[in-house]
Amino acid sequence: MRRIKLKFAGREVEFVDRDLALRLVEEWAERGGTYPPVQVIYGPPEGCGKTAWLLQAVELLKDYGFNVIYINPINRLALAEVSTDNIREEFLNLIKEAINQNALAKVAWIAYNVAYDLIKATRGKIAVIVDDAFQAIGIKESALYVKALLNLIEYPPEHYEKIVTVAATSEGVSLREIGRHRWAWSTPMWNMPKDSFEQLYDQIPSNKPPFEEAWRITGGNPAMLESLHRVNWNVDKIVSMLIKEKDLSYGFVKKWLIHLREAINDPDYLWFNAPEELVNELIERNLILYFLPKRDPEQWVDQPPPEKDLELGIGKYVAWQTPLHREAVKRALESVGE
Repeated sequence: MRRIKLKFAGREVEFVDRDLALRLVEEWAERGGTYPPVQVIYGPPEGCGKTAWLLQAVELLKDYGFNVIYINPINRLALAEVSTDNIREEFLNLIKEAINQNALAKVAWIAYNVAYDLIKATRGKIAVIVDDAFQAIGIKESALYVKALLNLIEYPPEHYEKIVTVAATSEGVSLREIGRHRWAWSTPMWNMPKDSFEQLYDQIPSNKPPFEEAWRITGGNPAMLESLHRVNWNVDKIVSMLIKEKDLSYGFVKKWLIHLREAINDPDYLWFNAPEELVNELIERNLILYFLPKRDPEQWVDQPPPEKDLELGIGKYVAWQTPLHREAVKRALESVGE
């Protein structure tokens, strides 16, 4: 399998080891697809590596003889690795038109329609990979889209050999909406394991902190690693950016002061003692991952997080997205001064 090249920290780097995650894609390819449910992969929004893994999965599925449709509306990226030239051209033209019109929600449905046509044209192996589309199409429609993908599996226009359908999301809110139905199998993906993260760290130019410090700050999150590199490892700058992005206003922090202080020390406090309103706010702001499954590798894409690591902000049931997200809340609490 060809290892893809990715833009990272101002240079081109090779896809870093995610063996367990790629093995999962191989299982789908070999056993006949993702039937019966659609696979919904979720994880930390600030770049745990879902997109890199899915782009590498395109290469792997090609090697297994699949026609692959991949879209990422947020990044305005679309790939059509298909054997039918006219369908490829139609797909790319429609995607280009939708992007030019800034109709990002339309991109997801174009992918669905083209996959439908591919089944009719080839009756072969089809893969549809929809990456971070739920933010573009909206919370309510995200569930309908997953149902449409399931219909593609269960009620295809023609018989097919195999079909793989994967949707990845970064939003806890859309995941909740999808979870209300039985149309998908949701599996979390955590930040990179320490050894894989070190491989990525090693590809960054010099003038960087020791690896252990980078690990402690980022918790293995590649997007946070790249962001720190871009600001010359100025942690304060990243924390200030997160405070603004997550709208950690004086009013919000003061309202939940007591609960947030406890959650900073142990995120599982949110599981046992915090008001539901606060938990929902933190999920909507993409600050925490709530209701972590058991650390059984069968229930995760790639290596699961540790059972508990308070230094990295990981509890048994709840975790901060990264140590930097927790630090942003901590700094916002300090600004209240009570």
